Amino acid sequence: MKGLGIDLCGVERIRQVLEGGDRFLERYYTPEERAYIAGRNKAAAESAAAMFAAKEAFLKAIGTGLGGVPMTDIGVVHEASGQPRYALGEKAQARMAQLGAREAFLSLSHEGGMAAAVCVLE
Repeated sequence: MKGLGIDLCGVERIRQVLEGGDRFLERYYTPEERAYIAGRNKAAAESAAAMFAAKEAFLKAIGTGLGGVPMTDIGVVHEASGQPRYALGEKAQARMAQLGAREAFLSLSHEGGMAAAVCVLE
């Protein structure tokens, strides 16, 4: 294992910023993520919170924290089965390579107003 990160994000906090317009989404989410969130209807805030937690968990796993890699370079996509996985941009992949990591594994969950993400780098 080359890195491990975990993060929690409050769903209500994300719901409130989503109600404020698209600026938050444009700043932190890829176009693909924004489309996914838009299609989630009532579950949009839960999905957005889980994706935000995934981005922060990745940043912790690579050891940089916020600002180490742009959040829009850390994408989250979903397989047909619903399983989430990272879709990483060039800067995120380069940082992983510096650590000797070749793959980033992701697990997401949301319950009781919180969203959680775990990232494991191998």
